[in-house]
Amino acid sequence: MATNHKGKIAIDIRDSVPDWAPYLPRHAPEGAPNVLMLVWDDVGYGTMDVYGGPVETPTMRRIADLGRRYSNFHTTALCSPTRASLLTGRNATTNGMATVTELGSGFPGISTHIPFENGFISEVLAERGWNTYCVGKWHLTPGEETNMSAVKSRWPLGRGFERFYGFLGGESSSWYPDLVYDNHPIEPPATPEEGYHLAKDLADRSIEFIRDAKTVDPDKPFFLYLAPEAGHAPHHVFPEWADRYRGRFDEGYEAIRAGILARQKEIGLLPPDTELSPINPHGEPAATGADGQLWPVLDTVRPWDTLTTDERQLFVRMAEVFAGYISYTDDQVGRVIDYLDESGQLDNTIVVVVSDNGASGEGGPNGSFNEWRFFNGVPDTTEETLPHLDELGGPKSYNHYNTGWAWAFDTPFPYWKRWAGYEGGIADMCMVAWPAKLAPRSEPLHQYIHAVDVVPTLYELLDIEPPDVLRGHTQHPIEGQSFASSLTDPDAPGKATQFYTMLGQRSLYHEGWLACSLHPPLSGWGHFERDVWELYNLEEDRAQTRNLADREPERLAMMQSLWFYYAGIYNGLPLDDRSPIEIMLAGRPHPGKRRDRYVYYPHSADVPEAAGVSIPGRSYTIAAGVRVDADDAEGVLFAHGGVAGGHSLYIKDHRLHYAFNWLGTTQRDVVADRDIGPGSHVCTAEFAADGRNPDPGMPGFAGTLTLYLDDEQVAAGEIVTQPGPFNLVGDGICIGRDSGSPVTPDYTAPFAFTGGSIDKVVVDVSGQRYVDHEAQVRGWFALD
Repeated sequence: MATNHKGKIAIDIRDSVPDWAPYLPRHAPEGAPNVLMLVWDDVGYGTMDVYGGPVETPTMRRIADLGRRYSNFHTTALCSPTRASLLTGRNATTNGMATVTELGSGFPGISTHIPFENGFISEVLAERGWNTYCVGKWHLTPGEETNMSAVKSRWPLGRGFERFYGFLGGESSSWYPDLVYDNHPIEPPATPEEGYHLAKDLADRSIEFIRDAKTVDPDKPFFLYLAPEAGHAPHHVFPEWADRYRGRFDEGYEAIRAGILARQKEIGLLPPDTELSPINPHGEPAATGADGQLWPVLDTVRPWDTLTTDERQLFVRMAEVFAGYISYTDDQVGRVIDYLDESGQLDNTIVVVVSDNGASGEGGPNGSFNEWRFFNGVPDTTEETLPHLDELGGPKSYNHYNTGWAWAFDTPFPYWKRWAGYEGGIADMCMVAWPAKLAPRSEPLHQYIHAVDVVPTLYELLDIEPPDVLRGHTQHPIEGQSFASSLTDPDAPGKATQFYTMLGQRSLYHEGWLACSLHPPLSGWGHFERDVWELYNLEEDRAQTRNLADREPERLAMMQSLWFYYAGIYNGLPLDDRSPIEIMLAGRPHPGKRRDRYVYYPHSADVPEAAGVSIPGRSYTIAAGVRVDADDAEGVLFAHGGVAGGHSLYIKDHRLHYAFNWLGTTQRDVVADRDIGPGSHVCTAEFAADGRNPDPGMPGFAGTLTLYLDDEQVAAGEIVTQPGPFNLVGDGICIGRDSGSPVTPDYTAPFAFTGGSIDKVVVDVSGQRYVDHEAQVRGWFALD
C-alpha cells in the first residue's frame, strides 16, 4: 500500500499526479568526490622508490607528489585481516578475520566470516549514491564459500560492490588467473602467448567500469577498490621488465639496506639516528621457545657471504623478477591514473594507497620456484631451483624470492609478513591525495595510524555519518580513528593504542611503545603462557634494535594486561600458531556432506579444492565415462591443479595418460600400452596408497597408480601424492579441459577434449579396491 505517496491518486490516471520520489535512488551530494583505494600486496616498507627503496614506481611517486606520505602507517601483518579492516573500519578480530580466509576456525576472531553488523564502506557508499567497483584480489570470502553452490552474500556483490572483476582467493597466477566476473567464473580473455598479464587486464577493467557509468551519468561519483596482486607470489612478469633491473641487486640484500635507509632519512620518513635491524635477531636455537623448540628455519636469513656464486646469481635474479613485477604493475596502474587525469576526474578523486602487510618471507631462506611447497611444509633447496633460473617469472613458474630480500624490502625493520610484533610485518606505506582539496606536501606525516583508521577517515572527508542500521543489520561501532585532521595539520595527534594478534603472536602499541611476545607465527610451539615478551620505544627506536623489557618491567606488565583487556573486547582469543598444512587439513564446514564419491560433469564451472574431493593421504579412483567418435580424439578428461602441483587424466596420441605433478618438482607419468578405439569407454586411474613415502625430501603417500581401459589394465606405475593441497581456490577441479596453468608440460592448456564426449567423471575416495571394473566402475555410468 503506497502510504508515502505525495502525489494524487484518482480513478483515472489522467486525473492523477505522479510522485517519483519514493522510487528514485539516493544521489551523492553535488560535487562529491570519487574514491580510489589502491591496495598493494606484500610490498614492504622499503620496496618502492617513493619510500626509499630500489624499485622504480613512477605512478606512486606521482601520487605522492600530489598529496601526503605517511611514515607511520600500520597493518595487521597479513592480507585478509588488513583488507577487512581497510573496508570496514573494525579490527581484524572483530571482523572474525585474524587469519586468511582459507584457514578459518570456529571461533569469533578467526571464523573468517565478517559479520554483516560490520558494514563495508562499499555498502554505505552504494546506498548514498556512489557507483562501487571491486577489481583484483578479494580474499574476504571464507574458503568454503568460494564455489558456485555457496551463498554469495560474502562475495563482493554481496558486500556492496556493484561490479567485480578479479579473483576470490589469496593469490592467483598472473598468466593463468582464476577469474570471477561479478558472481560467476570466466576464462581469461587471452593467453600468455598472446601477451596476457593479469595486471593489464585489471587496469583495462577498472577503466571500463568507470567509463561505462560516466557515459550515462558523468556527475555520479565512484568508489573503486583496486587490488592488484603485485607483489604477492607468484612473482610473474615479462622478462624484459625483469631485465631492466640487471645488476641492481648484485651487492646482495645485506649491503643494499644501507642505501635504502639513507634515502628514507633523506626523504624524512625516519629520524636521522635510525639504525638498521640486525640479521636474524632471534635466529639461533631459541632457548626462550616453548619446550626449548628451535627457531623455525623458514624464518631466518642466509648471510650473503655464506652463499655460493650460483646461489647469489639465483637470489639476484629473484629480486630482479620481483622488481620488474612491481614496476610493470605500477605502469598498468598508471594507465588508470592517466585515464582519470585525461577525463578530468583525477582532481576530484580521493586516492588512498597502501600495502596490506610487510614483504613476504614465504619463500624461506632459499627462495622457491614453487611457493606451494611452503604451504605443504616442504622446504626448498637451491639445488632444485637453480635449473629453473631462466624460467623465474614465466608461465612455468610459481616463484617467490627468499627471506633475505623480504628483510631488505622491509628496511630498516626486522622480519616480514606474518610478524605482528615487529615493524617489518606491520609498518607499511600509505599515501593520500585529493588534488582539489589538499595542496601537495613533500614532508612526510609521522602520526601513528592503522588500516582500521582508513574508513573513518574517508567518512569524515566525505561528510558521512556511519549508519546505525545497514541493510537491516544494527551496526557494530567503528573501531578505527579518523586521521583526517593530520592531512591539514601536521601536528595533529595520532592514535594512542592499537591491538595486534596474528598466527600465535601478540603485540600492543601504546603511546609510542610496542610490547610483543617472542613467538614465531605458524611455529606450532604452543604453550603461550611461557612466551617471553619484548618492549620497544618506537619513538626513539623504530627499527626495534633495543629491547627494553628488563629496564621497564612495570611498563611491560601494564601493556601485557592491556593486551588481554583488548583481546576480551576484540575477540582476540584463542591463539592459533599451528602450521599452514595443519590448519588447512583441520576440520571446517564443507559444501554439502562429506562423501566417498564425487561426481563431476563437463561444461561446468571449476570446483575449488576447498569445495571438492580431497586426496592427500588416501587411495582414490578417477573414472571417466567417455565416448570416442574420431580417430584423433584427444584432450583432458579430468584435471586438478596446475604448474604448482596437480594431477590430470587425459587422452593423447590415441592413448590414455595420467600425470601427477608433485609440487611442481617431480613429474610422474603413467601411459597406457594400447590405443583407445572408437566407442564408449570407461577410463580409470586407480591409486592404491601403500603408506607414507619414506623419502623425507618428498613427503606424501607412495603407492601404485593403475590405468584401466574399461575392464583391462593398460598401465601401472609408482607415484607419490602431495602431503597437502594443490591450490585451495585457483586451478580447481575441471572436466574436459585443464583450466588455468597446465598440470603437465605434455600439453598446452586448456587442451580441451575433442573428437568425442564426456558423460561424467566419478572420483571415489572410499579406499576400496576394484577387482571387476566392468561391473563396479562401469556401473557408475549410463553409456551405450
